[in-house]
Amino acid sequence: MTFLHLRKAFDKRVNRTYLSIVHGYRDLEGKSKSKTVKSLGFLDELEKIYDDPITHFTALAKKMDKERILNNSITITLDLAEPINTETENRKNYGYIIFSKIYHELKLDRFLDNARRHEKFIFNSEAIMRLLLYTRLMSPGSKRAAVLDKEQFFDKFDFTLYDVYDGLSHFHKISDKLQLHLHEQVVEQYGRKTSLVYYDVTNYHFEIDKQDELRRRGCAKQRRDKPIVQMGLLLDTESLPITYKIFPGNTHDSQTLMPALAEVKKHFKTDRIVVVADKGLNSGDNIVFNTALGDGYIYSKSVRGASAGFQEWLLEPSGYYYNRDKLKIKSKIVPNAKIKYTVEKDGKKKKTKTTTVEQKWVAFYSEKYAKRAKHKREEIVAKALQMIKNPAKYKNNCDYGAAGYIKNIKVDKETGEIKNYEDYLYLDEVRIAEEERLDGYYAIITSELDETDEQIVKLYRGLWKIEESFKISKGVLGTRPLYLKTEEHINAHFLICFVALLIARIAEKRMDGKFTIQQITDTLQRVNCSHIKQNIWLFDYADSLTSELQSTFGIEFSRRHMTLQEIKNNLAQSKS
Repeated sequence: MTFLHLRKAFDKRVNRTYLSIVHGYRDLEGKSKSKTVKSLGFLDELEKIYDDPITHFTALAKKMDKERILNNSITITLDLAEPINTETENRKNYGYIIFSKIYHELKLDRFLDNARRHEKFIFNSEAIMRLLLYTRLMSPGSKRAAVLDKEQFFDKFDFTLYDVYDGLSHFHKISDKLQLHLHEQVVEQYGRKTSLVYYDVTNYHFEIDKQDELRRRGCAKQRRDKPIVQMGLLLDTESLPITYKIFPGNTHDSQTLMPALAEVKKHFKTDRIVVVADKGLNSGDNIVFNTALGDGYIYSKSVRGASAGFQEWLLEPSGYYYNRDKLKIKSKIVPNAKIKYTVEKDGKKKKTKTTTVEQKWVAFYSEKYAKRAKHKREEIVAKALQMIKNPAKYKNNCDYGAAGYIKNIKVDKETGEIKNYEDYLYLDEVRIAEEERLDGYYAIITSELDETDEQIVKLYRGLWKIEESFKISKGVLGTRPLYLKTEEHINAHFLICFVALLIARIAEKRMDGKFTIQQITDTLQRVNCSHIKQNIWLFDYADSLTSELQSTFGIEFSRRHMTLQEIKNNLAQSKS
């Protein structure tokens, strides 16, 4: 609390008392400070003018303080030659207050405080999580950078980098319970329903060359020849993440769904779930698994890799109709769709079996998608022609891409290098023609026989939400590349990124989707303030988004100047 009051300072050198009116305040460290507003003079000289100088000037100080409050103003004197104080952080971020509010609304502080109650470590793991989340959302970087830049926030973070790494081991230990806590809070506060979920897999690379049990070389989506890990992510229909699971880098996408879904069913106590996933997850094992659990599925199906009979039905014009989005759609129910799946025999060897399920096939065609597919293929074919011209120059990661359009080519599965570049290579014109026939066609297989074709297509097209979440995680939140070594620390890193993604998605949802997460974080990164004098801070950024944030979250964003106490009051409000 700042105020004006009368100061009586006894000067031993002259054995006299000097009176002045001063502005009292507390600095960044909470220490009491004061600044002279009006010098009055020595008490013995003032007694010649006033009957009771102490009473007179005490009343004057109170009057000036009331006027200051009424006028909402303060007078400060700036010394233009004053040097910058290098021992304190003169500029801080204020925008993180939005993420602080969501963090505390999710009761993460209470959960983390309770989780460390019976631990022997002395560092504050809740404060460590808070810092790592704020920096992940505001200025993603390494754990070391987070500790070095901790003074950018008004919150006090009193711990070392070694404490942070010990904290990561603790976060790994409580990861499952923390995800369950967040799920329960989202259910309570936002009415989450898990009857339908979106699932997909992506991978994250490490800047290392040596593999271990978790970090393995696999089919990297970024085509980097580095060890990776696979991460499966589940979202609800509101794009809010539910949970995640980490797998070794050489795990095929289709093998990740069963363990991830089994954990959701076990820990989250969900009822029947309908999984929406891309064709990479469409395997007989997953279909049988979904069916055995009494759950459902909506999987895309590769039209180019489909059987001749399926392609014939797909391309047959009869049965198609146009919906409101100008998509051409048709469907049919297949009572005895044959599904191949694998079982373990004696816990060792896998055996393939066949079963039948009742399934609905949905096909749709889009002229826009057809043009996009043609353009994309033309780019790849152009690269294939370059490879034919100079094959020794190219590698083909994961046996996919341009090399797929080249006949007579042989690729080393280990290195990705073309093995027979001295042989005659030529373009596969037959494949190109076959693909052109199928441009713009998409197919879906589903267990949801009673759902309309339009609803099935709509739900499938919602997969962009999870693809966007991966882009946010890798781009805005800077999840990759990873430099951590132990499995505990790696999982803790993904946990922090998962929680940050949830907080960011909630901010986006609360703003009714009018602004992207990138726009929200960009603006909040700019909402900084500089220490002017005493405890006054100057704010220098505002835009239409800050106005919306103020309206939505009830947090002050419009003031050019605020006292330290006012800032602290706002932060306290965000934590209540």
